[in-house]
Amino acid sequence: MQQLVRHPFVLFVISFVLMSIAARLGSRTLRSRIQIDEDTLDDFKIVQSATLTLLALVIGFSLSMAVGRYDQRKNLEEEEANAIGTEFVRAELLADAEAAVVRSLLVQYLALRVEFYQTRDLQRVQQIDAATADMQAKLWTAAKAGAVKQPSPLSALAIAGMNDVINTQGYTQAAWWNRIPVAAWILMIVIGLFSNLLVGYGVKNANAKNRFLVIMPLTVSLSFLLIADIDSPRNGIIRIVPQNLISTAQSLPKP
Repeated sequence: MQQLVRHPFVLFVISFVLMSIAARLGSRTLRSRIQIDEDTLDDFKIVQSATLTLLALVIGFSLSMAVGRYDQRKNLEEEEANAIGTEFVRAELLADAEAAVVRSLLVQYLALRVEFYQTRDLQRVQQIDAATADMQAKLWTAAKAGAVKQPSPLSALAIAGMNDVINTQGYTQAAWWNRIPVAAWILMIVIGLFSNLLVGYGVKNANAKNRFLVIMPLTVSLSFLLIADIDSPRNGIIRIVPQNLISTAQSLPKP
């Protein structure tokens, strides 16, 4: 299930098939066996309305969760770009040799961060993560050596800036791991199946069955597609563009 929700279009196709089957099951099988009479019609409408309302609420809450995580990833990308740009300026507070090393490493590190946001290849992501950890170790070693060689309150600012560079990357990684829980997806799909089952069961007009039994599954599946797309930072259409990191990279002199 966790792998499924990471591929929005696959989720859309599977959910549409499942919702359509539920609607057809309610229309053809359930309605032929259990007829709705006038005494139970009002009760059925109450149950149907309550189920559809619950589905709408669950979809709304899940969409809100996905949008919140998307905004968080955007904000952290901005913070990461600001931290790298600030540290590039503060590097001049270190000893000259170490300052040059730090600036050269920051340019390379920034290129890795931009690629982290842009790549879709999971194998390449693992390589980027390993290279990022190695680059952070080199950056910290160079900054610490410069501060030790020339200890002062000003060099402490460079160390603090380097700490921000490393921390913001960790916050970004945590935000990319933070996704809508699988249990919430299962709940949405189950409620969606019951909703489509009730919609199919409630359709009386045989001529309108085909139309209504397509609209509801399609609407629910599109909602799932949108939520999964926003919540999937690497596989969806709606993705974080590292515009701040790219702008910072363009503004820094090349080593």
